[in-house]
Amino acid sequence: MQINENKGFPTEIPIIVEDELFLYPFMITPLFLSDDENLKALELAIQEETPILVVPTKPQQDGARDFDGIYDAGVIGTIMRRVPLPDGRVKVLFQGIDKGKILKQSGINPLRGIVDMLHVKRPSQVKTDALIVVLREKVRELSQFSHFFPPDLLKTIEESAEAIRVCDLVSSALRLKKQIAYSFFVEENLEQRLLKLIDYVIEEIEANKLQKEIKNKVHSKIDKTNKEYFLKEQLKQIQAELGADTSREEELEEYRKKLDAKKKFMAEDAYKEIKKQIDKLSRMHPDSADANTLQSYLDWVLEIPFENIAKKKSSIAEVSKHLNADHYSLEKPKERIEEYFALRELLELRGVGEKVNNGAILCFAGPPGVGKTSLANSIAKALKRELVRIALGGLEDVNELRGHRRTYIGAMPGRIVQGLIEAKQMNPVVVLD
Repeated sequence: MQINENKGFPTEIPIIVEDELFLYPFMITPLFLSDDENLKALELAIQEETPILVVPTKPQQDGARDFDGIYDAGVIGTIMRRVPLPDGRVKVLFQGIDKGKILKQSGINPLRGIVDMLHVKRPSQVKTDALIVVLREKVRELSQFSHFFPPDLLKTIEESAEAIRVCDLVSSALRLKKQIAYSFFVEENLEQRLLKLIDYVIEEIEANKLQKEIKNKVHSKIDKTNKEYFLKEQLKQIQAELGADTSREEELEEYRKKLDAKKKFMAEDAYKEIKKQIDKLSRMHPDSADANTLQSYLDWVLEIPFENIAKKKSSIAEVSKHLNADHYSLEKPKERIEEYFALRELLELRGVGEKVNNGAILCFAGPPGVGKTSLANSIAKALKRELVRIALGGLEDVNELRGHRRTYIGAMPGRIVQGLIEAKQMNPVVVLD
């Protein structure tokens, strides 16, 4: 069927809605129709021997079969062949002839509308030729970076004498987003359409150049260490595809989450060092001895309660209250403790308390059972802090108190650090008994 642009339009014709493809007039395209509305539109066009309009759905409107969910313009064409399929669908071969626009809605189920040709305003031939030359030049340049334009399509673009057809060929090859493709499709000013298309192709060229530049820089910086890391990452992906254990990556992510949660409570140097060790662990083989040692170190250090520091200020009255409530007699030890807290309270009143608020060491001496540990317990209650008791009896190695070097197998933190972790507080009252 031949469509004469000057005869028969505008007219009422059936409308087929296409969810996936964005058609252009020069295309001969197979369409697979399955829904009731499209099949009825097909039958109506065949019975009445009329052209048919194929329009795309709007973004996020796939499956819509009403005028609100479709664009107002599409391709007018004819059905060259119809083949019923075993699964109930119908395959049709559609030949696009020209662009059409819905002027008025005239029916539903099937969709019908008053359709007219989409008329194009053409600039002077000299300007059109100049713009086409630029567009072809940019398309050739883009074809060096991408696979959008195979050789046979490039040849067609070079040889086509019709500017509108060149625009349609370039647009169809660029795999445009639906809304961008539609804005180019319905542009009735040919000069503006050519300019927009040239701008888009230039943007694609710049984007592809940048991607190529980034790839080249990345490849040039891959040294032996990076290659090893890259191969390990590939191994992880292969293991994941094979259903291997992915708990390693989950553990690393858990370390990072714990560290980020404690970041604002810890010294910057400490944060950087722990982060460095986590990154180092991620590059180690999980079964190596060094990885196990480093993992043990991170398990301990991330348990340290950096975020929990008791803010309770000392009060001599409260300290005296707890000491007298818990102990009978022991006047001299209680008096010495009260003197210490009285001095702290005085310094705080004078505004210099922060300078001496780094803790202190009180030494209690006496035979077993006279109340040394009990006094420390009363001080902890008065300060609203946890009490950590570290028994030094039988301690033979100083490393048990201050911690082992983490390079040793089975290295442990010192008793004091373990006490902080057990108390879940950074400034408890510590008793070295």
